[in-house]
Amino acid sequence: MASISSSMSIKSGISLWCPRSLSLDCHHSLEVHSTSFHRRNFVVSASASFANENREFVIVGGGNAAGYAARTFVEHGMADGRLCIVSKEAYAPYERPALTKGYLFPLDKKPARLPGFHTCVGSGGERQTPDWYKEKGIEMIYQDPVTKINAEKRTLTTNSGKLLKYGSLIIATGCTASRFPEKIGGNLHGVHYIRNVADADSLVSSLAKAKKVVVVGGGYIGMEVAAAAVGWNLDTSVIFPETHLLPRLFTPSLAQKYEELYEENGVKFIKGASIKSLEAGPDGNVAAVKLENGSTIDADLVVIGIGAKPAVSPFDKAVSLNSTVGGIEVDGLFRSNVPGIFAIGDVAAFPLKMYNRISRVEHVDHARGSAQHCVKALLTAQTHIYDYLPYFYSRVFEYEGSSRKVWWQFFGDNVGEAIQIGNFDPKIATFWLDSGKLKGVLLESGSPEEFQLLPRLARSQPSIDKVKLQSADSVEEALEIARASL
Repeated sequence: MASISSSMSIKSGISLWCPRSLSLDCHHSLEVHSTSFHRRNFVVSASASFANENREFVIVGGGNAAGYAARTFVEHGMADGRLCIVSKEAYAPYERPALTKGYLFPLDKKPARLPGFHTCVGSGGERQTPDWYKEKGIEMIYQDPVTKINAEKRTLTTNSGKLLKYGSLIIATGCTASRFPEKIGGNLHGVHYIRNVADADSLVSSLAKAKKVVVVGGGYIGMEVAAAAVGWNLDTSVIFPETHLLPRLFTPSLAQKYEELYEENGVKFIKGASIKSLEAGPDGNVAAVKLENGSTIDADLVVIGIGAKPAVSPFDKAVSLNSTVGGIEVDGLFRSNVPGIFAIGDVAAFPLKMYNRISRVEHVDHARGSAQHCVKALLTAQTHIYDYLPYFYSRVFEYEGSSRKVWWQFFGDNVGEAIQIGNFDPKIATFWLDSGKLKGVLLESGSPEEFQLLPRLARSQPSIDKVKLQSADSVEEALEIARASL
C-alpha cells in the first residue's frame, strides 16, 4: 500500500497559520497572501444546532494520519474538549499496512487483529484504542462520512445529516481503491478490494473457502496478498500488464529475484497481460479471469490491487486540487489555499523539498510525518517546511512455517543508474547513482544497523566511486563503501 506521484510545478496560494486560541469561542487566525498580512476573527459557535461538542479542531478521516495527528494534539495539550474526529469507519484509527500483511495470515498462524494494531504502535507509540480517545477528551464520530462542506461558514454535513462546526479543519481522507467497472465483473461476488478492516474480514472469509486465487496487480498489494495466499496453501496466480513486479521501484534484475522466490512458493506470474473481463459461474460467484488474448484463468477468488485514488470528495469544489498528481494541493505546512483548511497523508499534494517538485505519497511513513508536521505548525510558531525523505518498505511471508521471511526498505529517489550487489542469499542491495551521487538505496534482509544507514545515505547524497562500488564482493562491503563516502 504505497506509491508516490510527482509534478514539477509548484503553485503559490493563500496560507493560514493558526496560533493557540485563548478560548473555544474566539479563535484568531492570520491570513498570508504572498507578503501581505490580514488579521481576522471567526467564532466557533456554541450553538446547540451543531452535533459536535468539540469544534475548535476537526479531523475528517480515520486512518493513520488522523491517529498520529490526534497524538500530536494531545502532546501539545490541545485535544481535550477541542478535537473532533469524523470517520467513515467503525474503528478508531489503525495502522493500515497490517491489512495486507499480518491480517491476512492463515487463522492458525497468529494473524493480526484489532486492537493490536491501532495507531500509534507502528512507530513504537502508545496504542490508541477507543478508550484512549475518550480519556484524552477527543470526540469520535464513527461510521458517518462527511458529504458536504461550507468553507465560508466552516461547517460540515455528514451522511446521517449531522451538522458539524470547525475552527480549523484537517482533511485526512486518504485514498479509495481503484475498482474494475461493474460491466466487466468488478462487483461480482468473490471479487475483493482491500482498503479497510471490513474489506480484510471479507477477504479472510473467502480465503478460508477458496481453492484458486487470482491477484490482479504486480505492486505492493499484489505482492503482499499473493504471499498471504501462499500461507493458505492456495493455487495462486498474479496477473499484471507490466514486464516485471513493482516496476515503479524495482529494476528488472531485482524484480527477478523476488519473482523467483514467489515461484518457488508455487505462485504463477502472467506478465504483460490485459484483462478483458471477470466471468461469473452458475452460482453468480466469480469463476474465471478472461484475458484480451482470449485465454482464461480459473478462479473462485479474485483480489484487485491496481492502485488507489485520493479521496478528495466532498472537498474538491472547496479547495485547489493538483491536476498532475491528484489530491489537495498544500504548501510545506500542509495549508490549502483556503484559510483554516489543511490536508495530510495520502490525499495531500505537497512540495517535496529534496527534489523540488510537487508529490503525493501513499505511505504510512508520510501519513505519520505529515500529520505531526501539520499539527505542530497549526499549534505553534513552527514555520520550517516539511522536508520528507521518500521511504518505502514491504514485509511478506512472515507467518509461522514460512521458509523465507522477506523485508526490504528503500530510501531516496530511484533515478540514474542502478547498481545491484548481492545474490538474495538472503541479502541484496541496489544503489541508484546519478552524476556520481547516490540518490537512492534499497536493501533486503539487512541488520538494524544497516537499515539505519540507508536514510543517512539517501539524504546526504554522497559522491561514490561507481567502479569501486561495483567491485564489492558482498552487500556488507558495498554498504561500507557507501558509509565511507559520507
